[in-house]
Amino acid sequence: MSPTTTPDAHATARPRDTDLMAETSDLRVRALDPLPAPRTMRANLPLGTARSDLVTTSRREVRDVLRGEDDRLVVIVGPCSVHDPAAALDYARRLAPLARELSEELVVVMRVYFEKPRTTVGWKGLINDPHLDGTHDVHHGLRLAREVLLGVLDAGVPAACEFLEPTSPQYIADAVTWGAIGARNAESQVHRQLASGLSMPVGFKNATDGDVQIAVDGCITAANEHTFFGADAEGRAAAVETAGNPDCHVILRGGRGGPNYGADDVAAALGVARTSGLGGAVEHGVIVDASHGNSGKDHVRQAEVVREIAARLAEGEQGISGLMLESFIEAGAQKPGPLDSLVYGRSVTDKCMDWGTTAELLEVLAAAVRSRRDV
Repeated sequence: MSPTTTPDAHATARPRDTDLMAETSDLRVRALDPLPAPRTMRANLPLGTARSDLVTTSRREVRDVLRGEDDRLVVIVGPCSVHDPAAALDYARRLAPLARELSEELVVVMRVYFEKPRTTVGWKGLINDPHLDGTHDVHHGLRLAREVLLGVLDAGVPAACEFLEPTSPQYIADAVTWGAIGARNAESQVHRQLASGLSMPVGFKNATDGDVQIAVDGCITAANEHTFFGADAEGRAAAVETAGNPDCHVILRGGRGGPNYGADDVAAALGVARTSGLGGAVEHGVIVDASHGNSGKDHVRQAEVVREIAARLAEGEQGISGLMLESFIEAGAQKPGPLDSLVYGRSVTDKCMDWGTTAELLEVLAAAVRSRRDV
């Protein structure tokens, strides 16, 4: 060491770690807004005994149908997405008595979707942007979503959700009977791992190009144990270890090549599923999404698809465990905007069938199940 050079001189010449972080970290992040701990939100809006009993019972019923231990039909029915909590609860109160009336033939679960995957950009759902104005008040959106789920359960109807954000289930999954992984995420390792730890049956949609193998691979992956990055009930980063989900299954939603709800399509999908070696729900049957690619997102055509499937079920066709229907109070769709500017009970995402058509179709499906029992 030179007599004129001191250790302190070298120390001040080196950049500090904090300086490096300031220059390289979070360069494109505008803000980090801490969320409340999931445990706190669940404590403030508790599930309670009656709602918990409904979730537990309905999960078991759905699981039994998916495994072929119950000859009823699962029907996931409701709005493409929830944008107006009052209208969603109105819909639930309409659905509840009809679901009870048809409970010998149908296990009815209401679509209560809060997260919307987008092909490019657009409104991402009630949790992300509850005011539909681009303010992205996620704190309010999470609380509102949980309040809606509890209200739907209070109406006596179990709920279904699509899971998109990997941490949102910590806030709402205890109130959910059935979950879905969408077509854009069925190949995602993050979502397959997430499904492996969810406490309810989960459907994987075929890919947007119609590939069913991706959905089957999702079921295989989710059936296994995983360790991955996640969050605990306190909101802390955690290594999550899962036991695997044995109740995953395939959803046929059509694709860019056209619909895939025909009898040959169902048989082909089950042929792929039965190479998985999983048995159970994935090999027993599929759920058919009557909307999206199977109807060209045309709500009028969607009703025709449901009638076609009901006719096949009445003739004894096996392999279809359930249907998904996009339905709201009013038919069609409208662009998102402030609630006071919107038509009450009309979708702001995909076009939906109206309530009258929906009620009629549920009766048709129940009659089809009764006929299938006599074949």
